[in-house]
Amino acid sequence: MSDIENRNTASPIQGEGIRGDGQAKWYVVHTYSGHENKVKVNIEKMVENRGMQDLILDIIVPTEDRVEIKDGKRKIRTRKMFPSYVIIKMIVTNESWYLVRNTQGVTGFVGHGSDPIPLTDEEVARMGIEKVYIDLDVEVGDTVRVISGPFEGFTGEVLEISPEKQILTVKVSMFGRDTPVELEFSQVDKQL
Repeated sequence: MSDIENRNTASPIQGEGIRGDGQAKWYVVHTYSGHENKVKVNIEKMVENRGMQDLILDIIVPTEDRVEIKDGKRKIRTRKMFPSYVIIKMIVTNESWYLVRNTQGVTGFVGHGSDPIPLTDEEVARMGIEKVYIDLDVEVGDTVRVISGPFEGFTGEVLEISPEKQILTVKVSMFGRDTPVELEFSQVDKQL
């Protein structure tokens, strides 16, 4: 079972009916199979027609490119990462919930009954939906510990920092040699 399907078992949003906290969050909407792009287009049209751009901010059908080799030829195929699901960044109000829920091809929000459950920041980052900018408090010369990826468990000295790209170059000692490696901010933790 996928992460998205498991979300149906999470606890519902507390409170009466559908009430937004004023914060835009990512929600998962279940659609009929093969209707993901139609749902995206239909919601975008209704949002524009009703002037609801301040409530429904973004609609994504996550895809990934796969290289397939067929008859000795390489072909790049784009496939949906989560078939039958559309991910929407929105502020939940009665009006925005109603618009999405009653779009042709939508079977409902992922959540309990009429209470959609937002994705957590970790889920958003893991799915690659939205780049989460990390303010990493390190300087050139600091020691960091690698907390994820192929160099997990290593420590190293920061050589370069690129805040706009969210990447830093770290000198890691491997096999008795110092080797510079590029790491994302999310892959390191400052060593105290």
